[in-house]
Amino acid sequence: MRPKSISKTETLPLSPQQSNPTKEIICDRIHNFYDICSINGPTVLDPTKSTFFLMNPTSSTPQKPMVEKVRPYPRKWESFTMPQIKEVTLISGPLGPKCKIQHKAPALVFSAGGYTGNFFHDFNDGFIPLFITINSIFPDQDIVFVISKSRDWWLSRYIEILRTFSKHPIINLDNDTSTHCFPSVNVGMISHGFMTIDPKLTPNSITFTHFRAFLDKAYGQNQNHPSKLNPSKSRPLLVLASRSGDVGRVLLNQNDLKFEAEKIGFNVIIFEPTPMTPLKEAYALINSSHAMIGIHGAALTHSLFLRPGSVFVQVVPLGNEWVAQVCFEKSARDMGLEYMEYRIKAEESSLIEKYNKDDLKIKDPVAFRGKNWSPVVMSMYLKEQNVKLDLVRFRVYLKKVYKKAKKFMDKEG
Repeated sequence: MRPKSISKTETLPLSPQQSNPTKEIICDRIHNFYDICSINGPTVLDPTKSTFFLMNPTSSTPQKPMVEKVRPYPRKWESFTMPQIKEVTLISGPLGPKCKIQHKAPALVFSAGGYTGNFFHDFNDGFIPLFITINSIFPDQDIVFVISKSRDWWLSRYIEILRTFSKHPIINLDNDTSTHCFPSVNVGMISHGFMTIDPKLTPNSITFTHFRAFLDKAYGQNQNHPSKLNPSKSRPLLVLASRSGDVGRVLLNQNDLKFEAEKIGFNVIIFEPTPMTPLKEAYALINSSHAMIGIHGAALTHSLFLRPGSVFVQVVPLGNEWVAQVCFEKSARDMGLEYMEYRIKAEESSLIEKYNKDDLKIKDPVAFRGKNWSPVVMSMYLKEQNVKLDLVRFRVYLKKVYKKAKKFMDKEG
């Protein structure tokens, strides 16, 4: 199921002053991807009830308190995901519990639930919306994170990013029992769509290049110079993103592709990330490279670690045209990469062994799929399909990639 696309009338998220300066609890619910609510004044959190109480309310009476509820995860349109997200309540009365821990910085509340654990979704539904939200609502401000589904493995995996966002300890909404006071709170994250940062929708015109600079701040400090990971000064470094097992979209002639790329002039490193791959190591490798090639999949989210100006080639299996565009093409171009795309032919897909070449599934996947990106269609094109590249055809692309990568290496090192 796809969300509605962002319309031309999509606007900046409303600040409390813009929406209604007399209301103490403000919610902005006009967007396709998210809701966001705020208390623009002192508030106390009771984590055992997932509730923020307005301190010293003035505009509502105890008999009729103002109550707003929000699920702070930016897939608002997705009816089968959002019920799994913990609901957070903002209420103007009655008086909340006494404060045990006082914070000087405002709180930002979000969920690390939903699709968290898939590397693509960790960024698409997590860190990119978080970056937009912080730069839209809290530019140059200190913040405290209040997070539901803040699991230990997630904290450990993304500790560098989280520490770059905020220096304060994270409040776990699922198991904290102490009350916390804040000068204000925002509940929810702002999303501009799939892998998108729209400068027209941010007050300070941030772009994907700013997000890339943020990642470099998180992971790039004290990193090896590119030449140390690629000792040859004459051969550009190509990272070949790999998939294996029964996950689908596996490159069946990967070793042959590596050999061809080396013949053309690349040094090639095969990169097959796992959930245990330290992101500092992944960043060091990809940031040092001059080109990256991979079949469409979550691992291509590592293209965010490529330096602007380097080459990124997305191999697009049959039926993957739309997801390839929204997941990686747009962000790559917005980040200043030299984006190239290789759309496979029917003969390069393992689906040809299952379906006749004149079957609409093979002959015209876009027409077959239409607007129905259903679980059955997703499974066929994403999980049941592997790729065997026509290396005679692909060699033409490789030569172009090499030319661009060599030029980038000569300029940037």
